[in-house]
Amino acid sequence: MHVTSSGGTREIIAPFTGEPLTELPVSSPDDVRTAYDKARAAGLGWAALPAAERARPFLLLHDAILDRRDEILDIVQDETGKARKHAFEEVLDVAGCALYYARRAPGLLAPRRRGAIFPLATQVRELRQPKGVVALISPWNYPLSLGVTDAVPALLAGNALVHKPDTQTAQSTLWTIDLLAELGMPREIWQVVLGEPAEIGDALLDGADYVAFTGSTRGGRKIAEEAAKRLIGCSLELGGKNPMLVLDDADVDRAVQGAVRACFTNAGQLCLSVERLYAHESVFEVFAERFARQAGNLKLGAGRDWSVQMGSLTSQRQLDAVTAHVEDAVANGAKLLTGGEPRPDLGPYFYEPTVLTGVTEDMRLCREETFGPVVAVSAFSSDDEAVELANDTAYGLNASIWTSDPARGRALAARLRAGTVNVNEGYASAYASYDAPMGGMKASGLGRRHGAEGLLRYTEAQTVASQASWLGFEPPFDLSAETWADVLTTTLKTMRRLRLK
Repeated sequence: MHVTSSGGTREIIAPFTGEPLTELPVSSPDDVRTAYDKARAAGLGWAALPAAERARPFLLLHDAILDRRDEILDIVQDETGKARKHAFEEVLDVAGCALYYARRAPGLLAPRRRGAIFPLATQVRELRQPKGVVALISPWNYPLSLGVTDAVPALLAGNALVHKPDTQTAQSTLWTIDLLAELGMPREIWQVVLGEPAEIGDALLDGADYVAFTGSTRGGRKIAEEAAKRLIGCSLELGGKNPMLVLDDADVDRAVQGAVRACFTNAGQLCLSVERLYAHESVFEVFAERFARQAGNLKLGAGRDWSVQMGSLTSQRQLDAVTAHVEDAVANGAKLLTGGEPRPDLGPYFYEPTVLTGVTEDMRLCREETFGPVVAVSAFSSDDEAVELANDTAYGLNASIWTSDPARGRALAARLRAGTVNVNEGYASAYASYDAPMGGMKASGLGRRHGAEGLLRYTEAQTVASQASWLGFEPPFDLSAETWADVLTTTLKTMRRLRLK
């Protein structure tokens, strides 16, 4: 167990049973400072390595984690309570993202020649320097995926890490670090600390050269404030109240199948999950009926069975939040089409897939992120109304559009204020396209993971310009300042005409 800790433990509860799963060490503020010292010392040698050499363990990670998937699937399920097929999505994400960055990091980090003020006389190179030590704060809902796929590009960029995963779900991170150490990664460059934000949060932010955070919008605002005080950068992937639009020409059965996946994967504990579902009035009745029927027929369960379609919520806190949103909506007039009840017969934190209609502005479910297996279904009459409804939120993380005309879907997508929009898919098409940036607009965050930006955010751009000794910025040959200004004016205008600048 490689957690920087000088004493103390926390008991971890298994969501499937409510019984103790294990105990993990917890860290003090002094432990966090020690972790930074270790990371900073180890990072010097790591940053000095060529990018291609840093990439080797992460190239090997792709096959290694797929080959040992049963081990990590058991861990992820035990600490989160999710269905096995949803845990496998995390394994696929780590394998795919690690391979993408391991192959592309050397090219993305290579020096680049940039246009110069005086061609031939001035040479300009853009270099990419690591930030130093990155503070990575990852959540409990996708502990393997979000813990590792943000760490990989940070490390490949030449940084060291002090990582605070959620204590409930830290075992998946620790397992992956052990695996990468076996594959050749120096263990000291990835330090892990555990504890509550109120206890170690200040020390974590005080030592960081950059902060990468995935979590709630409330937590993201606090981190942004603290980062601003220290003039360090941060990337924040925050909450969502994600819409799905079913247009009048959509294949209803395909849209229903897609909606079930988009709403109930990981029991709705997914930042990209759909919580607001809008169907055109011409298909609303048939869509709502079929969707509610399929949702109500999902197979819920605990354990390793691949046939289980939805697992448990992860904690009592999530169960309480979901229950409160549904009870408030029903008390204020919303209608349940299916679900709406906890399932203690299956486990302490299970909750039924729940579909409601008639959700209005006075209900918490309308505006607040529920983060559970609950979705509100409503009708719209035109594309313009659908866009207005979809954009009527403080959030802007993900959206989904279903149509038989992909060009129409893409045109509508461009009108939505969301960082990712999927046409004829709920969330995976955009998220799993690692070459494209992923992140939120509005209250859903700052910065992007994936794509070039997902790695370069962990670097400082440095410009190195070298000037030829025979031409400078002072007048040569004893020319007067006025004459030199005339020469420069003529030269610059000629260069423009010849497209030399």
